[in-house]
Amino acid sequence: MAASRRVAWPYQSAGWSDLTVAAVSGPAYRVEAGENYALSVAMYLEVHPDNPQPRSIRRVADVVRAGGLIAYPTDSCFALGCQMGNSGSLDRLREIRKLDANHHFTLVCRDFAQLGQLVKINNSVYRLIKAATPGPYTFILPATKEVPRRLMHPRKRTVGVRIPDHRVAQALLAELDEPLLSSTLLLPDQDEPMTNGQQIKQLLDHQIDAVIDSGDCGTEPTTVVDLSQDEPQILRAGAGDPSRFE
Repeated sequence: MAASRRVAWPYQSAGWSDLTVAAVSGPAYRVEAGENYALSVAMYLEVHPDNPQPRSIRRVADVVRAGGLIAYPTDSCFALGCQMGNSGSLDRLREIRKLDANHHFTLVCRDFAQLGQLVKINNSVYRLIKAATPGPYTFILPATKEVPRRLMHPRKRTVGVRIPDHRVAQALLAELDEPLLSSTLLLPDQDEPMTNGQQIKQLLDHQIDAVIDSGDCGTEPTTVVDLSQDEPQILRAGAGDPSRFE
């Protein structure tokens, strides 16, 4: 097993003291009294859709900070999320979704202040995005130096960004105080994104570290708009009305 590092893992509230989590790229491991055993089940937390419990949000944020991979609700559908700079969690996300090198990842932001640090925006693009956010849109734009190169499109050096209109997602982003690397929770053998938190836990129990459930989400992913060129281009029509960009 890889060398271990000390972290404050969110299971402390369930009776765990300080835990040691091994720095492995797969599911997290925990150690107590000298014994190693796999964290074989994902943390499952039900939260209120309009008033998410702060304690639950903090626990999930701690999972993300410790390198965990989570499933969480948005204003379009469930998404997988992890820290922007954590390569191990990114590899796990890629494996679950079977993503190739050309996939546009999305950086989910709390507000325009965060978004503006990650992508290059001129005045006309700013007005377009401002009119459509928060909401179920993902915008493809040239990335700044704040974005790790492994998250950019290999040729275009672009990345997806969005600001969700969902209270649970916003509460999590506020607690993290950093963007969340995300991808729609659409599995390779499925035609539509997963919508039920309990089903997500059952299916991905050994592959992710936490599930936030605030009730069923929709089945449409975001509308993806490429704003990296002179004219907007709709790459995917989804939950957001694409006509405003046509």
